[in-house]
Amino acid sequence: MKVFDFRSDTVTLPTEEMMKKIVEADLGDDVYGDDLTVNKLEAQVAEMLGKEAALFVPTGTMGNLLAVMTHTTPGQEVILEENCHIYLYEVGGIARVAGVQARTIKSTNGIMNPEDVKVAIRKDDIHFPETGLICLENSHNMSGGAVIPLDNMKRIYEVAKEKNIPLHLDGARIFNAATYLNVEVKEIAQYTDSLMFCFSKGLSAPIGSVLIGTEDFIRRARKFRKMLGGGMRQVGIIASAAIHSLEEMTSRLKEDHENARILAEGLNKIAGVSVDMESIHTNIINVNFAGTRFNTSELMDKFKEKGLLVNPRNQHVIRFVTHKDVNKGDVLAVISLIKDIVE
Repeated sequence: MKVFDFRSDTVTLPTEEMMKKIVEADLGDDVYGDDLTVNKLEAQVAEMLGKEAALFVPTGTMGNLLAVMTHTTPGQEVILEENCHIYLYEVGGIARVAGVQARTIKSTNGIMNPEDVKVAIRKDDIHFPETGLICLENSHNMSGGAVIPLDNMKRIYEVAKEKNIPLHLDGARIFNAATYLNVEVKEIAQYTDSLMFCFSKGLSAPIGSVLIGTEDFIRRARKFRKMLGGGMRQVGIIASAAIHSLEEMTSRLKEDHENARILAEGLNKIAGVSVDMESIHTNIINVNFAGTRFNTSELMDKFKEKGLLVNPRNQHVIRFVTHKDVNKGDVLAVISLIKDIVE
């Protein structure tokens, strides 16, 4: 039975060329700064994003946590969108490890109102924690991969600069956002003090993310990385795959976006199934099955029996993610499969 894995773009397998690069990588001890492949990757990323320096890390979650730890001091407060990944899906690390509390803001499809951000910044009062950081997420996972407009990012960044507060971007899928906006990634990065993105999602590398910022910021983050157990050794093995991702995999993301739209349009035509087509910007689709006779738990079981793997959002909504290992034929087959089940 053919398996259609739409759970996430993290399930992608390395390409043949990527595996070749892994075998051929120049290696050294990265904790000592001796891994030539890692050094090349970090320099390449910093230049591409228009920043001074970069730090290779195992995961996006670690990258975001390092950013919070480096920008803030324990007891401060971080302003976040209420459904962002840092707040919902990173195990409370900013509270447990960084020692800061979250102040969440409502949004529209992940887009915060700059005035709401400004109001949320704490005044100088003996009773209040100090606002230490503002975080954004682009593209926005929970909003179905919706992309935050550059103008909105710019306005929030200006608020941050006015108040002398750093701004960090969870840019796990920043290349998807840049593809949708039809801009270079540095056009997004210019409205940040630091940012993180993942190689192991749409860019198809087996592991790895990167944190980017000033040289001083990265120097301090590197020490925190060691504290968290992220000081890796001959890590050029995976850095080589990340370099290949940058050079070869970013340009194909448009195909994933096109497949996502085909999937969304097809599912939207099925009785009882609905998709907000205005929110389909990148490769994530939130599909609402409330109009069918099934809840998501029942649908998950039926889909799995037919070889379709997906992840639920809640009792009515299921997330589908397109990536390099599902093609247009797979998308059309899944539309037909779901139609047969729900109708």
